[in-house]
Amino acid sequence: MMRKTPAPPVAGSEDIALELCALNRVFKLKRGLFSKPGEIKAVNNVSLRIRKGETLGLVGESGCGKSTLAKMLLGLMEPSSGNVLINGREIDPSQRRALARHIQPIFQDPYSSLNPRRTVADIVRVPLALHQVGTAQEQQRKVRDMLDLVGMPERTHKQYPNQLSGGQRQRVAIARALVLRPDILVCDEPTSALDVSVQAQILNLLLDLKAEFGLTYFFISHDLGVVEHLVDRVAVMHKGAIVELGSREQIFSQPEHPYTRMLLASALTPEPGLGIPDIAREAIA
Repeated sequence: MMRKTPAPPVAGSEDIALELCALNRVFKLKRGLFSKPGEIKAVNNVSLRIRKGETLGLVGESGCGKSTLAKMLLGLMEPSSGNVLINGREIDPSQRRALARHIQPIFQDPYSSLNPRRTVADIVRVPLALHQVGTAQEQQRKVRDMLDLVGMPERTHKQYPNQLSGGQRQRVAIARALVLRPDILVCDEPTSALDVSVQAQILNLLLDLKAEFGLTYFFISHDLGVVEHLVDRVAVMHKGAIVELGSREQIFSQPEHPYTRMLLASALTPEPGLGIPDIAREAIA
């Protein structure tokens, strides 16, 4: 069973780990030879603040802009306008190396995010080598300690990703993300590619690591059940904009925006006999 995380204490502005200031991302569309190019606002004027030690969940339907927003936070994509502040300091997206010391990703598919030609130990060691953290012996020790912390036995350290299960691969991805001891983890659907039986183990591991290192999580998911148990606050995204932001309890018990209510109503329930929600049945029709 997955444990529920307690909410952190209310903090002042000096305790803000991550701040998004009016972020926008516009994609240009090519049309016909004699037509003017169009544009799509994938992220539309998003402003958010995440406190240190907090888990903020971002939910919304596929294609609403969640992953685009995550890429901008990680410096993988530059915003069309707006900026990102980490611990009160503006971060230049082009300075990827400096950014990586503060914020790291955990991606949806652990197999595609791991180099198949490197062993588990080498994969986790790469960030330390790139940032020249410690001697070779110190790097090896850090790698062993981190892999042990995420539950990877020593016999797996010399194995390759294709020799591991999906849950083990995601543990390796988590170890790689944490080996530099960042302040913030961006978790983009970190359990959606895993079997249901493994998801709770990975989520409990994330909770344990959050307590161990005092981490801040930006947790992106379409699984409302996971979000309800894991996060402290919820931001609801629709067509690139944040349409509602509130505590976990408020969003799931008293949602205010029509889109939020529709999103909650469309979620499947494990209770037998209730069948498919009406809104989902209409979508199928």
